[in-house]
Amino acid sequence: MHQMNSLALLKAAQRQSFAGQLMVHVAKLDASDEQEVLGFLAKRPIHTVAMVGFIHDNGLVSPLNRGTFYGCRNRQGQLEGVALIGHATLLETTTDRAVEGLAEVAQTCTTTHMIMGEKERIDDFWDYYAEAGQDMRHVCRELLFELQWPVEALAEVPGLRLATLDELELIMPVQAQMAFDESGVNPMERDPEGFRQRCARRIEQDRTWVWIEAGEMVFKADVVSDTSSVIYLEGVWTNAERRSQGYGLRCMSQLARTLLRRTRSVCVLVNENNGKARKFYQRAGYKLRAVYDTIFLN
Repeated sequence: MHQMNSLALLKAAQRQSFAGQLMVHVAKLDASDEQEVLGFLAKRPIHTVAMVGFIHDNGLVSPLNRGTFYGCRNRQGQLEGVALIGHATLLETTTDRAVEGLAEVAQTCTTTHMIMGEKERIDDFWDYYAEAGQDMRHVCRELLFELQWPVEALAEVPGLRLATLDELELIMPVQAQMAFDESGVNPMERDPEGFRQRCARRIEQDRTWVWIEAGEMVFKADVVSDTSSVIYLEGVWTNAERRSQGYGLRCMSQLARTLLRRTRSVCVLVNENNGKARKFYQRAGYKLRAVYDTIFLN
């Protein structure tokens, strides 16, 4: 106990000393900052694909981002950090002082559902944020996997195609169940109309891939962020009755070959505790790139 108290005091002293040297300024970003922000985020595309995707789809300032983009600048006006603070809080930083500055702003947002990022960054962010932010409800560790050429060519799936709005009622319950399994919150109960609109918009953007037979969904995957450097997939699902038969692997192989014609890599996040999913992506050729933490808030 004495050792823990000593470490805590040392850490507090270091932070107090460091705080006086911050000399950074955090402010909301606007449309005039868009190209500068995209340039900053382009330095590590696999880690910033979600934020870049929001900007490409909606612009830097839009209610569709479900949050506000902030920039942290040094005395020379150069960006040291960018964060989307809102329903999902995401960040990219190059200095510790940017992490602290952005965490202080994030404390003022009371509608955050989750904070997500690389483990080391989120550890540091949480140290600052937790002092006056929302309480942690649940945390999960996820593994970032990436796929690049070459991709093994398996038997094609003729039925794999982009979804249509007519299939929205098939897609929503599957997506909602996956969200509930991960976060403990069912979006069809928490925000039914908003959830419907988001699922429909993704279909309208040609981002939802499905394989449907006789009115039953066999496979589904969503392109969440689509950039020339990285495409981020989410909501990958195979019907329980069709698992362990190679259907999911065939669909992922075909989808990857299609997507890699317009981007350099495809990435996914997999819950660390989901051993079957980890083996599935490794069999599909994905390589482990980083460890992420997602903190769900009250």
